[in-house]
Amino acid sequence: MAFEVSHRDESLERLELDASYTAGYEAAIVKAFHKRMWAIRNAVDERDFRMMKSAHFEKLAGDRKGQHSMKLNDQWRLILEIEGKGANKRITIVEITDYH
Repeated sequence: MAFEVSHRDESLERLELDASYTAGYEAAIVKAFHKRMWAIRNAVDERDFRMMKSAHFEKLAGDRKGQHSMKLNDQWRLILEIEGKGANKRITIVEITDYH
């Protein structure tokens, strides 16, 4: 694996690790979050994210410069930050946000 993964919020870490925890999100969002986390933890580099067309992986701009998003569904996005280079890349899971 190329990425060290951390969570900005304890609730997001618990959401990934505790199968019974929903953090107040509906089941479909939790399932999509787990799917994206599996992809992140198994990715070699960002090219793997770009190859997943359903993720709509994109670099953000404006007040979110330095962040990226992945689609969870039509409404919700997973926001993350990628830092470092080569074997020292780190991903921080920032938040799940409603784009609408």
